[in-house]
Amino acid sequence: MALPSEYCFLKKSFMRLRILFLFLLILPIWSAGQTIPVGTPVLEDAYRRAQLLGELDSSVSFLARPFSPTISFKRENSFDPTFDLSVNRFTSFDGTFHFDHNLGLVQLLPVTVQLQHNTHHPYSMNDGPIIPARGYQQLISAGLFAQYGPLTIQLRPEWVKAQNKDFEGFSNENSDQKWYEYYEIYNFIDLPEKFGHAPYQKSLWGQSSIRLNYGPMSMGLSSENLWWGPGKYNSLSMSNSADGFFHFTLNTSKPIHTPIGSFEGQIIAGRLVNSGFTPPDTTRKYLGNLLYFPKRDEKRYINGMVLTYQPKWVPGLFIGLTRSFTSYRDSTRNFRETFPIFFPMNRKYEKEDNIGYNFADQRVSAFVRWLFVAAKGEVYFEYMREDHPHNFRDMMLQMEYSRSYLFGLSKIFTLNPLKKRYIEVNFEMTQLEQTNANPDMPYRYTYTSRATTQGYTNNGQLLGAAIGPGSNMQTLGVKWFSGLKVVGLQFDRYVHNNDFHNVAIKDIRANWVDLAATGSFEWNWRNLLFSLQLQGIQSFNYQHRYEPLENDPEEFWKKGRNVYNFQAQSAITYRF
Repeated sequence: MALPSEYCFLKKSFMRLRILFLFLLILPIWSAGQTIPVGTPVLEDAYRRAQLLGELDSSVSFLARPFSPTISFKRENSFDPTFDLSVNRFTSFDGTFHFDHNLGLVQLLPVTVQLQHNTHHPYSMNDGPIIPARGYQQLISAGLFAQYGPLTIQLRPEWVKAQNKDFEGFSNENSDQKWYEYYEIYNFIDLPEKFGHAPYQKSLWGQSSIRLNYGPMSMGLSSENLWWGPGKYNSLSMSNSADGFFHFTLNTSKPIHTPIGSFEGQIIAGRLVNSGFTPPDTTRKYLGNLLYFPKRDEKRYINGMVLTYQPKWVPGLFIGLTRSFTSYRDSTRNFRETFPIFFPMNRKYEKEDNIGYNFADQRVSAFVRWLFVAAKGEVYFEYMREDHPHNFRDMMLQMEYSRSYLFGLSKIFTLNPLKKRYIEVNFEMTQLEQTNANPDMPYRYTYTSRATTQGYTNNGQLLGAAIGPGSNMQTLGVKWFSGLKVVGLQFDRYVHNNDFHNVAIKDIRANWVDLAATGSFEWNWRNLLFSLQLQGIQSFNYQHRYEPLENDPEEFWKKGRNVYNFQAQSAITYRF
């Protein structure tokens, strides 16, 4: 039950929201527009490249997405960043309908079909509702956008279908001790190895929202994917590795300019969904005890925020922070527990293992993005800590405990300024592997939680970095581009859960490492956008198993068995 002071605060807050709502209805000053969903093929990267080239407002941070180009960059059509759709479309119909003397607008949103195929085992990153699965998979999205005064409604549902074929998972031949360590991860996170044993399909609200907008501010309900932070390939705090979740949002739709600089941000309160799938071999025992224990099948609550600041005196520099809490819904009984992001929080327990019944689990990150328009480049960094400290002293002494970080840079080189042809080079490294900073605490895998044992997930996929607990990744990409046309080559080194390797495998020959090479192709033709990615992946010690080849004469560093996976991704979008 809320305390009297908190009740008064809530009452006053609701009164202020009502006044703001009436204020919005009677004033003719508003801004609204279609958003570019996180992960949109071709278009999302095109806008960020255009900013590096100095073609877009450099005060827009790209650190809290989705964003609306019609508001942030004053574009007439969010889906036409190169201004050529109006003269090259197949017909004169632009998908818009006006009503009430042009005061209202309805616009058809692009229709997108995405396809994915994995030949040997699941491989899935930053692809929203597409699940980690072997075989063929498809995602279809379409919808419409409506605006009347300050009110906007965006309906863009998604439908996903996957073959979900069987594949070789964590081996039953592993020892009981390895299975014990395996469940030290998967008892505290909802990351199923396989999404059931039948073809998978699901319909979702997708990138939909209903909002009230005024100037640079917007509030409403949304199921859109979010991306917080500067990373291009991974985000520590919020990404589109899972499908979007229902949330209330209060956010800026463009920078708020002040005498000391500009600000952007977002506050959310939402509901996370459990997958309903269990880890493999739930009957296995160790020392007579069942390793698997069921998770609480209850609704989960998330409260989060992102805030960025661009100092007036340092053009191109963005600094910011994120903070998010997850808890079971029955834990949010008063204002502090409903909006913990506004309060300092220390740990409520010392070393006891009170699994599933502590109040909440926290993640905090700080980040920097520095944009150099004259040099056509940027550098960025993000540092995150989970498992909030006992107090300030604990934070200073054990700052590396439960930490993760990423670092990246991009640089564009001009090939032909007249024909607008360029080369872009990207590099990014992400480190989720933990240090042994506090051996007296239960071993902490990134995104796992003993407070909410589904961890930092939604519908069985991660909300943070797609590489997953204990993993590291280095990515180098080179792209030739001209407008929306891109030809690229990318190399990845993906180390799977080194934390698990360090406590369970302990064999320096047995790290599970993927080396991947990806060729990418993006093209536009009239209303159509095409995207194709072909990726070859060589997995060393797949599923953490080192199997030496007997015909190798060396005694210790024998070659091990490698597994090969080929992934093809394609997308076609029709813009009105």
